[in-house]
Amino acid sequence: MKTKIIPILLVCLLVSILFIYQSCRTARIATEYRTDTLFTNMKGEGDLLEIIFHRGTEHNHPLMAVWIEDTADRYIQTLYVAQSIAEGVFGHGDESTGKWLPGPIRRPAALPVWAHSRGVRENDGLYMPTQETAIPDAYTGATPLAHFVLFSRTDNPLPEEFYVYFEINQTWDWNNHWTNNKYPDDEDYKTSCQPALVYRTSMNCGDNQKSYKLELIGHSHYSGDNGEIYIDLNTITTAKDIAESIYVKCLP
Repeated sequence: MKTKIIPILLVCLLVSILFIYQSCRTARIATEYRTDTLFTNMKGEGDLLEIIFHRGTEHNHPLMAVWIEDTADRYIQTLYVAQSIAEGVFGHGDESTGKWLPGPIRRPAALPVWAHSRGVRENDGLYMPTQETAIPDAYTGATPLAHFVLFSRTDNPLPEEFYVYFEINQTWDWNNHWTNNKYPDDEDYKTSCQPALVYRTSMNCGDNQKSYKLELIGHSHYSGDNGEIYIDLNTITTAKDIAESIYVKCLP
């Protein structure tokens, strides 16, 4: 009897493994071809922008922010920022009960160029929002899982020419230069690994719906100490493949 039971158990185990593999493969394929649609600030009285983001091969739940500055590099407004950054609360921010629960966390290394561009310094000296000073819901949203299209309206009509910025950061993307022991005493660095990357394009809304591609122009400070953009990208590897392409255009 035992010799009959063992082969049956092996067959059941094999079938279970194949089922799990196929389910994971199906989920991965679905994510690869999925396109999310986001809407922010639809009650704004300005211009309507469309941002098209195509995920890259290294995309894995990154944090993102999109904002506008004028040609003198003065901040105008945020179009979108990840909800966890906007509210100062992360889904796995509290482990006091032995379980990962939502809790308050500030991560200055996550999107420091965006944060410093806003110029809002909190009482503790950080430029990241708190629960008490959270970014309004109109400008935030959950992190898209794959490709996405963002429709966002500005608060007021834009100047003839302006910049659109896009900052993106993915935790745990170490490489040979940005290692987990590069700054062993810097806890903020450890939440960022390779620094956030910054993309930008100059555009205007009087160009008959021309589509502009945002180009990679540099990376942020590794632990968010400032809002500078560092143009040397020689140490950046896989982070360049979080995004495959980013385009923006004005809509009527």
